[in-house]
Amino acid sequence: MRDTRRTRAVLAMLVGVALVLLVVSYADGSNFVLRHVRNASDTVFGGAEHAASSVGRFFTRSGSNSSQVSSLEQQVTRLRAELSQAQISKSDYAALRQMLQVAGADQVKVVAASVIAVGQGYQQTVTLDAGSGDGVRVGQTVLNGQGLVGNVTAVSADTATVQLADTGSVVIGVAVAPSAQLGWVTGPGKTASGTGLMHLQMLSSAAVLAPGDQLVTGPSASNQPFIPGVPVGVITKLININGALTEAADVRPYVDYATLSVVGVVLEPPAQNPRFAAVPPLPHPGPTVTVTVTARPGASPTPAATP
Repeated sequence: MRDTRRTRAVLAMLVGVALVLLVVSYADGSNFVLRHVRNASDTVFGGAEHAASSVGRFFTRSGSNSSQVSSLEQQVTRLRAELSQAQISKSDYAALRQMLQVAGADQVKVVAASVIAVGQGYQQTVTLDAGSGDGVRVGQTVLNGQGLVGNVTAVSADTATVQLADTGSVVIGVAVAPSAQLGWVTGPGKTASGTGLMHLQMLSSAAVLAPGDQLVTGPSASNQPFIPGVPVGVITKLININGALTEAADVRPYVDYATLSVVGVVLEPPAQNPRFAAVPPLPHPGPTVTVTVTARPGASPTPAATP
């Protein structure tokens, strides 16, 4: 009877600790307090496991109820598996939060989905675990926490196929921040500079570009193929094309298309063009130093740095 009560007490302790760990694992890791709670709980859980193992060995040696010991070990194994799954999901949780921030800035309604398959060969597509049963339709825009992912090209009841925006055959109408001048982006392929970046070509000969200018999807008829205001990329270098009447540039896309995980399918477009509300902030530039030269009669010029 004494062994039975001891077994139940250990089991109750393990279950309680594991439940706390599961809650903490899903919490925001950036929280200072929760981070220390998680570190402390890891230590406690390790000690509890060691204690449970010692109790199990004691029960085995003493010839007590082996079925209760086996049940306790199974509970520990199950809880450890659940804890492992919760920790793996933390990266997806961060990606989901970033995606919802972009969707909120664009003022759109989305359904979250995970990438479950990647197309092979020339089919630059991914498959999502959301379909018509979730409101997904062909032609809808897909985004993630960095920006434009692509658009839906096929749908089943439970899955959807998305053509990625970096496919060479896709043409993306864009607006350049902050001037709002319009152009189009293709890529990536091989651009004029020989890199694997996207290629931007402006529509107007009056448009002026500069490295660091940010691009979002531009306005289009019936929000096709993309809704407006989704971040696309940033200009890295201006390029010269013989005979071109408008400026062109290399563009680094915001999205890493090789590491997609959690995305959002836009179910309802924005009521009005969000323009540049969702573009990520640019790094703060350092102070500009201007060198001036002053000369005194009879003295050599002395440079003076002025911030």
